Amino acid sequence: MANRHSALQNVGWKWESLAEGWRHLMERVSESLTRFHPVRHEVETAGALVERHAPHWALLAAEVRENGDYLVVKLELPGMEAEQINVDIIDDFLVIRGEKRVERDEAKGRYYRMECAYGLFERSIRLPMPVDPARARARYRNGILTVNLPKSASTQTRRIQVDPE
Repeated sequence: MANRHSALQNVGWKWESLAEGWRHLMERVSESLTRFHPVRHEVETAGALVERHAPHWALLAAEVRENGDYLVVKLELPGMEAEQINVDIIDDFLVIRGEKRVERDEAKGRYYRMECAYGLFERSIRLPMPVDPARARARYRNGILTVNLPKSASTQTRRIQVDPE
């Protein structure tokens, strides 16, 4: 009987540990999980077919840190070009929008695993302090969008040009 009680305690402890792990994971990714919306195409190309069957959710991981007089935001956006990214400051949010397009050289072959998301997306990141949109700068290099936001006492709205490196 003691062994059964010990086994039940062990199962309960493992279940609690698993549940705690899921809670922690959900807290960490809840804002990073981004919905991708496939673009509707007039002609059904191989790329459009891939895009339609790709996952509609992806993790766009971000870092927000204070660096002296700046707030620095980094966002992982692999497989894109600077021209495909729009960055806006709206009130106390940094809003990143874009379209990740399928790049496929040939129409032959088949997929065995498809984990990359394609299509239109929007990611909003709450800024922890007011910034000066007029002096903000963004650059995109090696799949990482870096936005430097000078700290300010007021909030405004402005689109930020993304420059290729």
